[in-house]
Amino acid sequence: MPKPCIAVVSPFVDKRHGTERRVAECIQRLAGEYDIHVYSNRVEDIDLDKVVWRRIPALPGPHIFAYLWWFLANHLWRWSDRRFCGFAPEVVYSPGINCLDADAVSVHVVFARLLESVRDELRLSRNPVATWPQIIHRRMYYHLIGFLEGRVYPRPDRPLAVISRKVAADLDRYFGRKNHVRVVYGGLDISRFNPVRRKSLRSEARSAVGLAENDFALLLIGNGWKNKGLPSLLEAVGLLQDPRLVVLVAGKDNPLPYQAAIRRHHLEDRVRFLPPRPDVEIFYAAADAYVGPSLEDAFAQPPAEAMASSLPVIVSRKAGVCEIISHGSDGIIIEEPEDVRTLAEWIRRLLDDPILRSVLGRNAAQTAKKFTWERNALEMKALFEEARVSRKR
Repeated sequence: MPKPCIAVVSPFVDKRHGTERRVAECIQRLAGEYDIHVYSNRVEDIDLDKVVWRRIPALPGPHIFAYLWWFLANHLWRWSDRRFCGFAPEVVYSPGINCLDADAVSVHVVFARLLESVRDELRLSRNPVATWPQIIHRRMYYHLIGFLEGRVYPRPDRPLAVISRKVAADLDRYFGRKNHVRVVYGGLDISRFNPVRRKSLRSEARSAVGLAENDFALLLIGNGWKNKGLPSLLEAVGLLQDPRLVVLVAGKDNPLPYQAAIRRHHLEDRVRFLPPRPDVEIFYAAADAYVGPSLEDAFAQPPAEAMASSLPVIVSRKAGVCEIISHGSDGIIIEEPEDVRTLAEWIRRLLDDPILRSVLGRNAAQTAKKFTWERNALEMKALFEEARVSRKR
């Protein structure tokens, strides 16, 4: 029997980015059950002998123009395959807004919500004139995606997979979408992120980031450090003024906006900005706790990876990852990310209570074990099957 055919529409696929990693892991595990054709500018980290890659050339230039080209080109390429090659997939799957005709969509962020949250930041009056071209470009891009979301997400016959209940609530709020929405959490590579591996790498990792034996390292990973809660973390550490505390910040962003707070709290020697690296498990091995008081986050992968590595974690209620955490059992949830006094109190408790750290870390690793890529793939398969049934009606 021929395998059901699925067209995956994604500008690129690899295992180095959040959304794209979920696509790659899913393709890797379902390629034996489906005939998968990937329409993409770039594909990495998956076995191309098991899928068909329909390469769509990328257009250089500003992001919004590259996106518009991609959006139009993938429709054209797929039309051409239908018209001249007789290729008619049973399901067209899109992670995010990549086409108007997707039968199944996974939603990792609702841009209508994102635009509302950053509206003040994108006012020209609040930014230097030199940055206005970038601000205008960003505003145009967000409005474009928000407009297209309004053409894709409200259709009740199109099943959606969301990365967290938080995203499901955003879909309901902005598009009135309640039915055929399933929560599919991301997966974790337990062979990389686990207590045994963290312990084996610890000495090497702490040496690599320059930590002394008595340093207590608080880790934050990600891009967009303001949104990830770095200002609150710096203020909390500043309140504590404990010389054992060291803040490790890994990712891509500009550290300059945080220098004033660092100087004000005399943290010059205790905050380290680290470039991203592929073996991210080194960061978890070096750290003593993960602290991510996000202002807004659909579901960040680093806190979950930290849990799998048996690190005690502190996250905010505004982060989707809090949905897999039981407060006080396998992690700590602070209700308001800008409540720096409460954040400082929890950091102090972790610093002074090794038993609490051990219990939280051990329980966190057990919780994280449930969220494998195999589980993720099975839940995505259910989405595809729902889309197949819906399309036949």
